[in-house]
Amino acid sequence: MPRGQGPCRHGWGPPQGGFGNLPRFIEPVVLYLLKKLGHAHGYQLAGELPEHAIGETLIDRGALYRTLRQLEADAYVTSDWDVSGAGPARRLYRLTPAGENYLRHWAELIERMAEAMHGFVAKVGELDKKSESDKNSG
Repeated sequence: MPRGQGPCRHGWGPPQGGFGNLPRFIEPVVLYLLKKLGHAHGYQLAGELPEHAIGETLIDRGALYRTLRQLEADAYVTSDWDVSGAGPARRLYRLTPAGENYLRHWAELIERMAEAMHGFVAKVGELDKKSESDKNSG
């Protein structure tokens, strides 16, 4: 089997059904979820990620918590200890105004990427049509 081909959830594609070297887009999804929910614990975000993930790549909890720490270090997210419930204290994450701006930038970037990807798919389709036409005429 040629390199880069293998089974994925929807037929044939990159190995393990992922996007190869494309990023997993954890940051924009976490920012989106915090804007949507208002605030959330890491455990809640981990539960929501699969439903909102961009692409087919699974996101492990370690990557989620590293992302949250980095977003907090960059002042896009804040956290406070929630001691209101039974059990151990948990961090409650919130989006900052800078985080809302960062989410908008992510949305613009993803929109541009989607347009570029759509154009790429169209170009591949044109090549396929040309190849088929060349086969039929030759």
